[in-house]
Amino acid sequence: MRAPLCFTLLLAACGGPTPDVFQGYVEGEFVQLAASQSGRLDRLMVRRGQVLTRDAALFVLDAVDERAAQQQAQRQLDAATAQLADLQTGKRPQEIDVIRAQLEQAMAQARKSSLQLARDEAQLRSGFVSQARFDESRAQFEADAARVLELQRQLDVARLPGRDAQIKAQAAQVEAARAALAQADWRLAQKSVRAPVAGLVFDTIYREGEWVPAGSPVVRMLPPGNIKIRFFVPEPRLGAIRVGQRLRLSCDGCAKPLVATVNYVSPHAEYTPPIIFSNETRAKLVFMIEAYPEPANAAALHPGQPVTVAL
Repeated sequence: MRAPLCFTLLLAACGGPTPDVFQGYVEGEFVQLAASQSGRLDRLMVRRGQVLTRDAALFVLDAVDERAAQQQAQRQLDAATAQLADLQTGKRPQEIDVIRAQLEQAMAQARKSSLQLARDEAQLRSGFVSQARFDESRAQFEADAARVLELQRQLDVARLPGRDAQIKAQAAQVEAARAALAQADWRLAQKSVRAPVAGLVFDTIYREGEWVPAGSPVVRMLPPGNIKIRFFVPEPRLGAIRVGQRLRLSCDGCAKPLVATVNYVSPHAEYTPPIIFSNETRAKLVFMIEAYPEPANAAALHPGQPVTVAL
């Protein structure tokens, strides 16, 4: 880091125009990947320094309770759905057959009572039966006729589905069970975490077998698009930099100059950061600038690496 700074000072001492060359460093915006549920780290499928594609499996937490809850929710949904179907279809065919047989038996009994009533009525006029006998025959006929009517109504009701209120209530139970299953599915899915973007595995925080609290990062990723350059310019040179401007970067180990694009110019001044100050510039106020390198070259840069920026 001293060589580029000395080179800048030498150019200034030669009496020529001061070049627009500044010292900066690489910074990474890490993606902290965690599970929303707590659990024991069952499997860790990545290692530090590994480059991953998007949707690559990262880690899995123990999910015994979540699987059991999912199965329970599925069974409850199946039961609620079956009950709704039962209400919508009425009684089973076998039950309807039983009522139909009872109705036929009652109709036969009613016909028998009708014939008996007719005979007793004729004999009553001839004086061969008493009034009490005739009244008894008539009461039996009316009872048998009422039984026929009752079974006919039962047969009509058996063919009907459940009442509207019952069906609506059961349909609500089905929806509630379906929502509980969706929640159980979500909780189970949260125990397996995949990479949301492609990038470098910068670090792993836990080892297999350790307990991971909910929301605690297990893997730190650094996508190429999250690598940026941060440098500082004095106030007199601030007007030479604008958002969208392209810059040239050089660093130790860089095979060739790289290109970056300015995406942020700080509106606030600050003192020169200690990591880049010199005795000549430590009291000066500077403005922070951030620029993103081209995605194809970002992987060659590392957080904390010093760079030289040229306009």
